[in-house]
Amino acid sequence: MLKLNRLLAAAVSTALQAQTYTVVVAGRVAGHEQSTTTPAATGISYSYNDRGRGPEIHGRYRFDAAGLPLAIDLSGVDYNKSAVDEHFAFSDGVSRWKNTAEQGESPTRGWYVTAAGPPSEIAWLVRYMLRAGLHSMPLLPAGQATLERGPSLEIGARRVTLFQITGLGFSPSFVWLDADNELFAAENLVREGSEAAYPKLEAAARDAHAARYRSLAARLAHHPANGLLIRHVQVFDAESATLRQDQTIAIVGDRIQASAPDGAEIIDGAGKILLPGLFDMHAHFQAWQGPLDIASGVTTVRDLGNDMDALLRLKRQMDANETIGPRVVLAGIIDGRGPYTSPTNMLADTESEARALIERYAAAGYIQIKIYSSVKPELVPFIVRVAHRKGMRVSGHVPAGMIADQFINAGVDEMQHINFVFLNFMPDVAAQTNTRARLTIPAERAAAIDLNSPEVAHFIEKLREKHIVVDPTLGVFESQYVARPGIPSPGLAPVFDRLPLAERREAIQGGLSAPGPLDATYRASFQAFLNMTAKLYRAGVPLVIGTDESNGLMFHRELELWVKAGIPPEKVLQMATIGAARVARADAERGSIAPGKLADLVLIDAKSLRHISDIRNPELVIKDGVVYRSAELYRAMGMR
Repeated sequence: MLKLNRLLAAAVSTALQAQTYTVVVAGRVAGHEQSTTTPAATGISYSYNDRGRGPEIHGRYRFDAAGLPLAIDLSGVDYNKSAVDEHFAFSDGVSRWKNTAEQGESPTRGWYVTAAGPPSEIAWLVRYMLRAGLHSMPLLPAGQATLERGPSLEIGARRVTLFQITGLGFSPSFVWLDADNELFAAENLVREGSEAAYPKLEAAARDAHAARYRSLAARLAHHPANGLLIRHVQVFDAESATLRQDQTIAIVGDRIQASAPDGAEIIDGAGKILLPGLFDMHAHFQAWQGPLDIASGVTTVRDLGNDMDALLRLKRQMDANETIGPRVVLAGIIDGRGPYTSPTNMLADTESEARALIERYAAAGYIQIKIYSSVKPELVPFIVRVAHRKGMRVSGHVPAGMIADQFINAGVDEMQHINFVFLNFMPDVAAQTNTRARLTIPAERAAAIDLNSPEVAHFIEKLREKHIVVDPTLGVFESQYVARPGIPSPGLAPVFDRLPLAERREAIQGGLSAPGPLDATYRASFQAFLNMTAKLYRAGVPLVIGTDESNGLMFHRELELWVKAGIPPEKVLQMATIGAARVARADAERGSIAPGKLADLVLIDAKSLRHISDIRNPELVIKDGVVYRSAELYRAMGMR
């Protein structure tokens, strides 16, 4: 009997292969992916925690002998905690799929890209393409995947190789496979027990991506040899928020000049409008977003929370025009420790820790501190005092345990996100605002707030009197409160058909789950956000325009939403240019079009400012005197 049990155990061990991977976020363990493979199927469990958000996915996959999926079944919840119920099957020569947002079928035998699957799926795609000797292959529901081999590294006694898949999203998806073509690591994922090797793998992948973007810059950046003249163009005067007709703008090197030398390149601006480069005042920047920002006319972003080393490296590359991207205004995040800590290692629970972080940021050239949701309320006045002594502004989320009124009394200069304005009138939930409650409770209750009440009027007057800047990020809340499964998110609907596959899939997944009467409630609450933003504007509260999405496509939507709220288009553009430049302390160099200022400009195909959506028609964008064709940049990033 003992011998039989050993034989059975050996048989089970041979038939069942299990592997566990660690999800790493900001150097910390955030979750796991576990797979169990038998001859019949592969089972997957994937989950991680990001400030109370994050997916919890369970799946079962069956493959044919070549490694193509025959059937996929996924259940659980996605990043926003909405239900996942996704199925794919190939039979009788037809591929069929269905999830909460879409369903379809195709006679194409391609690789089905799930809407909610785990990182392992990319590794299985690469493995299949390697076995089949394919450089590219069709994707389902649409698109084409292209495989590129990168460098190999020795990790202990194991040799792993980097592979990149393009065609899914704006940036390549990367995976590391071992000698057996099994997944070793992917973005934010590494085989359990090898966590210490992840920074080395991440650096090698980052270098491969950087080489890609350097090549893009070399190919698509145009440097006028003898200057540039833009003639017969309407120029947006940001100071007065008016158009000046039939102007000629000269650019020599990286500056706007009174004239250009003989032989300058000439651009006919008739029927077009020349704007100062736009400012996205709420970004979390990554390299792939640079070409999209520039293509969309965003030549400056304010980064409000990022890995310091990675951001400073990118900033140096973009400032030197080695890679395509905007100028970066540096704002450093500080959070406290706890179950809802943001994905950062810049954490402070004591005055000494906070002081050390502020000094580190100041030494690196940061001009602002952003307080995040889990900072202890009693630390806020100290952070403000120390930062102000360093000449730095202070902004942020209102930390859990405070309301906005108390945050302002602590001396801050700015507030991020319009939901915190509404949460000021919901003190009963102040202790929960470092959780998802900061999104869901305003969605349920904001519409019931009387914007004409004495309490609201008093708070708005306080914001105006103390000159507190508000950064509403309306587009984020539209995508959370208004977007519904199966319908392109309003922010991306105008460009939906041009997006790469993964971006299209994400754009139809919907936002927060709003069943039954909650649908109307959430929509009404978002309208209240628009109304409050307009009310702040009319009261003279200083406002800045930011996306929290970090790509220029969403910046276009942000401008549209501000106009939808009732703010005149020319005033919206004024806030997106010289107004933002003043808050960013950059108005001496940028934000308006005048001799001596840096040549950061956007030429749009429009005849007036009446239709803010014309901002979606950039013809060329100039940053630092370097000229880019928007259409070329969009194509390079996978947009049709």
